[in-house]
Amino acid sequence: MAPTALAPEAPVQAVPAAVPAAPTVEKPSPATNNASRIQTGVSPQPAVAALNVPVGTVFDVRLDQAIDTRRNRPGDRFDATLRDAVVVDNRIMIPRGTRFSGHVVDSRASGRLKGHAELSISLDSFQMGGREYEIRTSHVARASGGHKKRNWWIIGGGSGVGSAIGAVAGGPAGALIGAGAGAGAGTAGAVITGKKQVRLPAETLLSFTLREPVAMAN
Repeated sequence: MAPTALAPEAPVQAVPAAVPAAPTVEKPSPATNNASRIQTGVSPQPAVAALNVPVGTVFDVRLDQAIDTRRNRPGDRFDATLRDAVVVDNRIMIPRGTRFSGHVVDSRASGRLKGHAELSISLDSFQMGGREYEIRTSHVARASGGHKKRNWWIIGGGSGVGSAIGAVAGGPAGALIGAGAGAGAGTAGAVITGKKQVRLPAETLLSFTLREPVAMAN
């Protein structure tokens, strides 16, 4: 009996192995990151504090040129030099010798026979490290003393001298004429010498107080 023919076996197909999915990596939040740093002994970096010159800081400066009510008017500029360094928390914020700039706020000349001369100035900025820092400070004001009493002395003195001369020259009538002439001479003297001005010479030491904080470059 002839052997039975076997049917050919079907080819075996390779089954690809399953590829595992890549794990999802989540970025830690800042809070988690800081917490992990603390747990591992690494402290987070603190934010850099701004460097400020605080309100109330006093700038002691010397004028680089003279300022007076006879010559200067409101808006005129002037320069000054810092005498003492500005120190905040044991750190020099503005070194000695720093150049400041300011302006004349008010300037009023004295009248011939009455009134006061008044001068007011303020600082506006300073130069440091190639930068200009704007500032707002208090005003420094000066006023001349009154000269009413001095005028009376000049006018009265002139009148008295005139009366004495007139009395010697022509008796009582001459005294009246002399008094009038003397009063005129006294008034003229007051007009010539009675006008008083305010003057701040160069190198005058002045103190200004900061009214707003100044943010400095790190």
